[in-house]
Amino acid sequence: MNSLDQAKKEFETSLLRVTSLVELDQLNTAFLGRLGHVNTLLKSIAKLAPEERKSFGASVNELKRMVDDKLKSKRQALLTKEDKTFVDTTMPGTAYPKGSLHLITIAIEEITRIFEKIGFIRMSYPEVEWEYFAFEALNMPKTHPARDDFETTFIEAPEHPENGKMVLTPHTSSGQVREMWRLGKPPVRMINISKCYRPNWDATHTPMFFQFEGLCVDRDINITHLRGTLDYFVKSYFGPDREVRLRPHHFQFTEPSFEVDITCGQCNGTGKVKDAKCKVCKSGWLELGGTGMVHPNVLKAGKMDEGGYSGWAFGFGIERVIMMKYGIDDIRNYYTGDIRFLEQF
Repeated sequence: MNSLDQAKKEFETSLLRVTSLVELDQLNTAFLGRLGHVNTLLKSIAKLAPEERKSFGASVNELKRMVDDKLKSKRQALLTKEDKTFVDTTMPGTAYPKGSLHLITIAIEEITRIFEKIGFIRMSYPEVEWEYFAFEALNMPKTHPARDDFETTFIEAPEHPENGKMVLTPHTSSGQVREMWRLGKPPVRMINISKCYRPNWDATHTPMFFQFEGLCVDRDINITHLRGTLDYFVKSYFGPDREVRLRPHHFQFTEPSFEVDITCGQCNGTGKVKDAKCKVCKSGWLELGGTGMVHPNVLKAGKMDEGGYSGWAFGFGIERVIMMKYGIDDIRNYYTGDIRFLEQF
């Protein structure tokens, strides 16, 4: 009980000396904190005789309530204390710098709005994916080189008996079959925007990047619909003077497949700037990404292989389309946090 009386006197003496909220917070911690006087007294109950514990515990709790009440009263008094400092309310306030959206976020919103106008629904599928959706469902057998750990990041987790290992999704194409399953039947109009992961790091690659995936499945869909959609996107995003071409290529999940090229914004597709070869494109064209008609095996995995349905798909990198729009020369600039770079957009 002597220690209890001593703590009470010490608190009242200390409270009289408090003149600021900072000092009040320090006093609060000293008495009501985890290592404060009150908790120390409560821990000492175990050392008392059984018949003394109840009355001592009640006294400690009464001290705790008293301390708490007086601290609250003191805080209110300090907050309402008259401030005699003169403030000229006609003076302009301090201007603080304003933040803004990251240019990747801006691009995602802009691309979403472009495709919403032609009936595409924005989706976002898992970043941590199963092998089945990332590879098998996309007509990529177990021997495909993309399934090597040099190209794909595998996760140490138990394997699923049907879906295989877990991976950090290497492309947004893994959402194609998921979307077909979700809808159950055509029409499918999806724009899937999400993070993807591949273990690469240089001026044009980062281990984490953003992709947007377009998928259209319906009756009698053909390449002219694909070409028209790509032309609409390119002119909406890059400008009305940009042109598109499809260059034959091979992708495992489309047939036929194409690389999508657009005219260079620096030389307007001529390949020359002031009678010299364009340093950006060298030929008048820049590679945008990959596209093609959805492979029959992918339609089968999506349970849309009957009824005369066909479709197309494409996959483009968000960072890449921004680079091509603004002439950015190093993809790593997006993620350095350098305010001098970010303030340009």
